[in-house]
Amino acid sequence: MKSQDYITLEEEYGAHNYHPLPVVLSRGKGPYVWDVEGKKYFDFLSAYSAVNQGHCHPKIVKALTDQAKQLCLTSRAFHNDCLGPYQEYVTRFFGYDKVLPMNSGAEAVETALKLARRWGYEKKSIPANEAMIICCEGNFHGRTITVISLSSDPGAYEGFGPFTPGFIRIPYNNVHALEKVLREYGPRIAAFLVEPIQGEAGVMVPDEGYIKKCYDLCKEHNVLFLADEVQTGIARTGKRICCDHEGVHPDILILGKAISGGVLPVSAVLSNDEIMLTIKPGEHGSTFGGFPLACRVAHAALKVVEEEKLAEKAAYLGEIVRNFLKSIPSDRIELVRGKGLLNAIVISPKNGVEAWDVCVALAKNGVLAKPTHRHIIRLAPPLVIKESQLMQALEIIRKTILSFDQ
Repeated sequence: MKSQDYITLEEEYGAHNYHPLPVVLSRGKGPYVWDVEGKKYFDFLSAYSAVNQGHCHPKIVKALTDQAKQLCLTSRAFHNDCLGPYQEYVTRFFGYDKVLPMNSGAEAVETALKLARRWGYEKKSIPANEAMIICCEGNFHGRTITVISLSSDPGAYEGFGPFTPGFIRIPYNNVHALEKVLREYGPRIAAFLVEPIQGEAGVMVPDEGYIKKCYDLCKEHNVLFLADEVQTGIARTGKRICCDHEGVHPDILILGKAISGGVLPVSAVLSNDEIMLTIKPGEHGSTFGGFPLACRVAHAALKVVEEEKLAEKAAYLGEIVRNFLKSIPSDRIELVRGKGLLNAIVISPKNGVEAWDVCVALAKNGVLAKPTHRHIIRLAPPLVIKESQLMQALEIIRKTILSFDQ
């Protein structure tokens, strides 16, 4: 079968809820993927930062296959010999008392919202059913009904109402907007949910100090600070989590994607006892949350981050990426922004050429990236990429962008 055969099957038998580039991938290793015809590409999306450790990292795959021969699933009706050691490791890794394991990033966000509301009622004494949670314009926290209730993107929420109440949306990167809402509604507010960098919005990097100022305001008003680090966490931005850049330790930390190295759907919500223990047995869970395979895989994936110093690599290589992109002599590039190896090029749409067109051309030339919105290209290679490999890929990006100037 050729690429078009597989694409035709997806179009005929699958829901049309994605618009992928016309590339059919069949193999991956490190920073590379290959299509069914054998063409080799640099992966500059990393499954939306899920594959920080590179495709099919041997240590992570070994953890998966070794455990798969022993025991895959027990549910949480019983204990298993993988969960406890993983919970000890991950809580110490990130500095929390407790972890609640889930599967997808959206599930982890939902879990954090439930935790925040329960804490608000039990610990802050918010009147029943009156808890409010602040979120930001431009956010992307997932696709569930409750999570799209937070969204300001019509493409995410139109046609899916009615929506979950109890949320206040404020402008991103605006400390004064947060302060105003906290002063007005503080006694009823349980939490503030924020992405340290808004990935899906186009790698929107807030002003330096924004996260710390928001955290301090939350402490002043007895409000929980919730950090959605599903995309920015696990070394992507040059620190273990993005909040580390400003010395902020979130009250609830939400992780997913690269916590498993892209091998399994794994997510985690971390917090301390005062918050986490407000939920009692039977009040939240998942059949697959914390299943043995996931525990072994996540344990191995986090060890790879430390052993291979991926946060340090992301910080070093990220500077190279931004400096290189800014030096490209093309008026099609309006702006380059990012942190670590999470970066974006803002494309000036000229002569009908948009970010999608540039990404199609990049794929033909051997680099896979994806637009977010019509004018932004997100660039997020696996953190294991070598500097020499990175320079090859950047040169392809340079030549591709300049080809549109001709």
